[in-house]
Formats: sequence, C-alpha cells, structure tokens
Amino acid sequence: MKFGLMYEIQIPEPHYPGIEQERYKQVLAQAELADQVGFDYFWTVEHHFLNEFSHCSAPEVLYGAISQRTKRIRIGHAVTLLPSQYNHPIRVAERVAVLDILSDGRADLGTGRSTTLIEMDGFEVDPEETKAQWEEAVSIIPRMWTEDPFSHEGRFFNIPARSVIPKPVQKPHPPIWVACSQPDSFRAAGEMGLGVLCFNLAGYGQLKERVEMYREGLKHANPVGQFVNDQLAALCLIHCGEDDEEARAVAAPEGVWFVNKAEELYRPWQGRDVPDSYKYAVNAVQQERVDKTAQDHLDSGAFAMGNPDTITKVLRKYQEAGVDQVLCFMQMGNLDHFRIMESIKLFGRQVIPYFQ
Repeated sequence: MKFGLMYEIQIPEPHYPGIEQERYKQVLAQAELADQVGFDYFWTVEHHFLNEFSHCSAPEVLYGAISQRTKRIRIGHAVTLLPSQYNHPIRVAERVAVLDILSDGRADLGTGRSTTLIEMDGFEVDPEETKAQWEEAVSIIPRMWTEDPFSHEGRFFNIPARSVIPKPVQKPHPPIWVACSQPDSFRAAGEMGLGVLCFNLAGYGQLKERVEMYREGLKHANPVGQFVNDQLAALCLIHCGEDDEEARAVAAPEGVWFVNKAEELYRPWQGRDVPDSYKYAVNAVQQERVDKTAQDHLDSGAFAMGNPDTITKVLRKYQEAGVDQVLCFMQMGNLDHFRIMESIKLFGRQVIPYFQ
C-alpha cells in the first residue's frame, strides 16, 4: 500500500497579513520532508472562494515549485475541475505536460466536476451539465497528449486540428484519476480505466464494498486513455505522535473543525433543486459527518491519530479493504506546522516501512 500527503491548504480565522505566504512556505517544507521520508505522492485540491477551508485555487503553480524541491515523490491534482468555465481541457493538457517535464515524469492528473454551489455559482457553472462536461473533457485530454495534430467535435468542445504542445515525459501519458463519492461512480471509474480518489470520510468499513464495485468495473474496462490506471486511493485524517493521548488531544479538535467546515460548504444547496448526479454527495456529507464526535471518527478509522503502532493498526484495515493508497490528510485546521513536520517524519520512519 502506498501513501500520499493530501492538502486543502487550510487557514482558519483569525487571519493576519502574510499568513497565506507563511502557510504556502510551510506546505513546501512539508512536501520536501515527505519526499525524503518515503511518501509516494503529494496531492492538493483545486478549490475557489472557500475561505478558511481551502486556499488552494492555483495548485498547478504550487506543483511547479514542488517539482524543483523534490526528487522522487509523485505530484498529483486531486482534482482538476473539468467544467470548461474552470479549466478548458486544452489548458489542462498543456499544464500537466509542463509539470511532467519539470518533474521528470512525476505528474498525475486527478479529475472531477466540482460539488459546491459556492464555486459553481461563482464561475457560472450549470450543475446539470458538469457530469457531461467532465466526461467529454476526460476523454479527450489523453488524446491531446498522444495525437499530433489533435482535433475533436463534441457537445461542449469543437477543436480544429492543432498541435497541443508540449507533450508529457511519461509514455504513453500521465496516469488519470477521478474523484468518486457515490457507489455507482466507483464502477463507472473502473469501466473507464481511471484511478479512484475517494474523499468519503466514512472510514474503512464502507470501503470494501466500494473497492469491489471498482474492481468489477475494471473487468469491463474500456479506458479513456491508453492504459488502465488500476488504483484506488482513500482519504484518512492522520496525526502521528509519540503518544496516543497527546496526538489525539492536539489533532482531533482540528479534524473535527475540518469535518464541520466541510459540511458548511454544502449548505447553499438547501432550498435549491439538487440534480440527481449530486444528491448522493450532498446527502452523504450530512449523513456521514454531521453531529459525529472525534471519537466516532476514531472508531470508524476516518481519523487515525496516535503513535505509529496505533496508526499502523488502523491503516491495516484500509489495506484489508483493498485500498491501494491512503491519502494522508495531516494539515488540518490550525494544527501547528512543527507538529505536522514531526508527524510526517515519524510516519515516514515507522509506519510506511511496515507496508513496503
């Protein structure tokens, strides 16, 4: 099982002049350390307008900086928003190719369609069309990397014959992933040959069924790219310390802040017609996260907080469920930078080796 660091880049209030610059420098330092101690991936979201919860609106710029400060860790979008009002697919293909060149072939493209009205309304995105736009965009991006010239006529994109340059280092192209929440999307991801990024914060108990659906879909894969990216990665809020009680005391309140803040982002859906393709995600946030205590999340394995042995026991459950990679969310709420650095270091030295 592999391990990736997962980021929103969270900056709770109160804010002060220079706090965003300070936080970005901390993230760079954390990525460098993760590269040194054995993490396999560095991931961030793309989010817009989500004050406090996520200050990561231009991840591709951050990735360029990380590519020059690291040697082996893979650098992944989790995810690039593919409705065209956020990102035209040509621009996505170009940016990922440049990242792949600068990182010597370490880029991964995670894709998605956005779930909050805060973002969709801000970019004038129609929630009824995001799924169809994502499907068309994700099907043509790998062709842009492998065909020259490339052309396409579709529902949302009509592109005359053009050379989309530069081309990525990885051949035939970088791995492609998709964010999944509702059960059917896991099977669909497998059928499309895409890797899965599972951000459901329900612990390992729910994952076995999701993994089975994904593997079933893979049996009938007709990949959108030139190969099947057979990987499923799942989110877990993690803090590794020397002592169980201390680790939970410092990290669990920040984890609960993360959970509660995430739930707030979905409140604008109240009073609005929720398209069928969003009903599961909106309901899941309310059902899985609301009114749960830190202990509830620890019991489910959504939180893994404690000493290396304690965390290893929790992550073994993810491995037993069939998860290929754990997305380790360590920069939660207002958790101090030095504690995150110590957690990364201890996790890398004492947890990762167990799974290798």
